[in-house]
Amino acid sequence: MRRVCVFCGSSPGRDPRHAEAAAALARALAARGLSLVYGGGSVGLMGVLADHALAAGADVIGVIPQALAARELAHRRVADMRVVPTMHARKALMADLADGFVALPGGIGTFEELFEIVTWAQLGIHRKPVGVLNVTGYYDPLVALLQHADAAGFIWARGRELVAVEEDPDRLLDRLARYQPPPAPAWITPDES
Repeated sequence: MRRVCVFCGSSPGRDPRHAEAAAALARALAARGLSLVYGGGSVGLMGVLADHALAAGADVIGVIPQALAARELAHRRVADMRVVPTMHARKALMADLADGFVALPGGIGTFEELFEIVTWAQLGIHRKPVGVLNVTGYYDPLVALLQHADAAGFIWARGRELVAVEEDPDRLLDRLARYQPPPAPAWITPDES
């Protein structure tokens, strides 16, 4: 892994431990010589993440849609800011740039980004590691939902292995570095057309 894409909120949330975790993740990335790819904002957890990554000496790439550049206040100190036309272009470019993915706490947009990248992993569109930094148990309901979907037969047997869940940034990055994708389920076959 050279670059890690981090999905997170444009809000700081109510619990200051979420911002502390964003800062800790940024420092952990920098300490390993990993570059940060993120949504380009200067506010909320995105801003905390970028500020601490820059302060720690990490290379930072922001990717932000034109329509959100003003609303999310594109980070002015991120030298490599890529302004794209749409949200779809943002997600595609972030996925192309990254060698792995981490979700910090966030809202609907963060969930959507996380689920799309996990779906792409399940379909074999990419074979990159995906993890969530489960700060304050924020993602416990997601873990329970995945277990429920597995028990109900909607996730293939090794599908939950597609998402590493850790409370500590260093342990999460260690797991992502060791990631070996599970074999695709039998119902996914390559397009032979």
